[in-house]
Amino acid sequence: MRSRRRQGQPEPGRPRAAGQASPGRAGRASPTSPAGGCAAPAGASSEKMDAEEPPCASSSPEKRYFPDSLDSSDGGEDGALACEDLELNPFDGLPYSSRYYKLLKEREALPIWREKYAFMEHLLQSQVVIISGDAKCGKSSQVPQWCAEYCLSVHYQHGGVACTQVHKQTAIQLALRVADEMDVNIGHEVGYVIPFENCCTSETILRYCTDDMLQREMMSSPFLGSYGVIVLDDVHERRIATDVLLGLLKDVLLARPELKLVINASPRLAPALRAYYGPVPLLEVRNQNPVEVVHVGDAHGHSLQPALRLIFQIHRSGERGDIVVFLACEQDIEKAYEIVCREGSDLNPDLGELVVVPLLPQERCPLFKPGEEPGQRGRRVVLTASPGESLICGHSVRFVIDVGVERRKVYNPRIRADSLVLQPVSQSQADIRKQILSASSSGKLFCLYSEEFAARDMLPLKPAEVQEANLTSLVLFMKRVDIAGLGHCDFMNRPAPESLMQALEDLDYLAALDNDGNLSEFGIIMSEFPLDPQLSKAILASCEFDCVDEMLTIAAMVTAPPCFSHLPLEPEAGAPPRWRMFLHPDGDHFTLINVYKAFQDTAQSSASEHCVETWCQDHSLSCSALRTAEAIRAELVEIIRRIELPYAAPAFGSPENTLNLKKALVSGFFMQIARDVDGSGNYLMLTQKQVAQLHPLSGYAVTKKMPEWVLFHKFSISDNNYIQVTSEISPELFIQLVPQYYFSNLPPSESKDILQQAMDHLSPAASGRKEPGVCEPGPDAPEQRCTVQ
Repeated sequence: MRSRRRQGQPEPGRPRAAGQASPGRAGRASPTSPAGGCAAPAGASSEKMDAEEPPCASSSPEKRYFPDSLDSSDGGEDGALACEDLELNPFDGLPYSSRYYKLLKEREALPIWREKYAFMEHLLQSQVVIISGDAKCGKSSQVPQWCAEYCLSVHYQHGGVACTQVHKQTAIQLALRVADEMDVNIGHEVGYVIPFENCCTSETILRYCTDDMLQREMMSSPFLGSYGVIVLDDVHERRIATDVLLGLLKDVLLARPELKLVINASPRLAPALRAYYGPVPLLEVRNQNPVEVVHVGDAHGHSLQPALRLIFQIHRSGERGDIVVFLACEQDIEKAYEIVCREGSDLNPDLGELVVVPLLPQERCPLFKPGEEPGQRGRRVVLTASPGESLICGHSVRFVIDVGVERRKVYNPRIRADSLVLQPVSQSQADIRKQILSASSSGKLFCLYSEEFAARDMLPLKPAEVQEANLTSLVLFMKRVDIAGLGHCDFMNRPAPESLMQALEDLDYLAALDNDGNLSEFGIIMSEFPLDPQLSKAILASCEFDCVDEMLTIAAMVTAPPCFSHLPLEPEAGAPPRWRMFLHPDGDHFTLINVYKAFQDTAQSSASEHCVETWCQDHSLSCSALRTAEAIRAELVEIIRRIELPYAAPAFGSPENTLNLKKALVSGFFMQIARDVDGSGNYLMLTQKQVAQLHPLSGYAVTKKMPEWVLFHKFSISDNNYIQVTSEISPELFIQLVPQYYFSNLPPSESKDILQQAMDHLSPAASGRKEPGVCEPGPDAPEQRCTVQ
């Protein structure tokens, strides 16, 4: 990645005027961009590459930027843009570097390249273009660049380009790669926006962003006036945010005829997209490299051991090439990692080193380190799971092992909990895993399932997340954009009515809705936070209870990936975790504050990042997770200041602060309360009527202390029903803060009887008073009003 000093050049993202003198190229620097404060992370290369424009011939002395076939006879909006010299980059006015021409040759070899002229013709003539392309054909990197050329040709009259991605890692990698291919600086002409990180300026031409970030942008700019082209990538992943954008953009396109929409999807979804958007142009791109497919038995459901045996068989065979293994879930990745590392060290060293790379979708894990060539450190074994297909990069991958199943999270609105269900992957996902090998000259796919299983049990397409997830955040967002007139969304697959009703009910309990079903003042403020509504409510309640500083730390820590290293498969008998020193007697939420404060103290006193990483390793903590929490907390502080909410000075450790934190937590999470029914750690939840145990990483599980009543952050129904991030509360505290109409709707139970007794023992003034930040309808009040202060 190169970086150029920007001295005496035109405004970023604007073409140089004809005849303007060109500054000389400055020396190379590090990839850190001075704009936006962002630095290029590791893993800058990505196999999702795309193309740029070839040199354009013209009979006139004035050189043309677009091919002659795209010129407009009237020289109007669709006409080509003149530039002073073919050797100058029209995006920044600087001469092209030698690396630009080297990368140009690589891009010309991509399957998508031959469709460039056809795509540009469709983009000029149509408002919507669908690209049906195989994985690794180059559509994710080249198509956005072509759209940037289109915006340049019309002088940015309608804005720049936004390209959505499902994963934040992919957005970063693509932005870095595309900036390199366009010969511009990351953070200037090309940038990225992911949750809690913005590497763009107001002049950025092409920005890669996660789909949820573009969705949130619609809250403040519902018609996306900053963009002339929107590219929705990886639509076949069927994320909620992507489906919302597909639906809302239908209305935006009608309101803005000049806006262009490009949709990248797998071939199996293309017919449904054309039916959804009408008879729009469709481009089909296919990879042509042969891939050998081998079906190995029918071991679905018990496929970890066969996959491990296959890894070692391939390694012993001596055939060169890296291995990618698609397992069912994160737990299988962790088990496989330990086993391959342990047994790989005992193999014949003449076979070469086995470098095991666990690639988790929620973490930034580059397949290759910067500057490292394939095969430089032996054979890599990449362990991943759905949806990690788009994270795989590298031409050295020669073998893919696919177990054919995944552990999906399916939300049950009746019990307000996720269930982890083992299901076959879709045929579309299986196709993408095969196409990972298309970037190689040869490759072999091992399917640990039969052809009959694929035809009989695999669905053609991945189920839409909007039909399987908790919709509370989605409904809050839809209520927010309804204020701007975009409340209606024509979903490709409509959400289940039961899930919508449960989401509305939860928002009503959280005081986010008024009596007419619209957002209350409280709900509008809650929607400003990029968090789950319950967590947003807890933050707003903390403003009233003077514990905002501590609550923001909790919110950041539970939103970031888990900071505690997982327990080993075979821990030493009685060995306490290294992070036991941070345990707090009042619960895991308070323990997280202790961990964050210790991390901050270490980071401020350490001379280098290496010292911080060493400290984290010594305490079995994840440095990357804590850095993510740090970024999340900074963003939340900015939101608090922007909307001018009260911010009390930190007072962590005092009894009053501890009680106030519990009040704020109960205000948001009163629907997630459980009681130990037998004194042995079997917790029955008030709402779900499910029984669960404390997670092994809970401080209570480590200290063997089992409080009777706990508030928990997360619960999933799986082989081991665990409640995670728990803190002790009292029945009296719950009764004081829970909305009465929620309590009255709880199903009859022994726990409810105990709570009713606690309510009866409270004085009428105490049981009937309204706590700050908690909205309850009065018996005679016709309308419920929610305020922060």
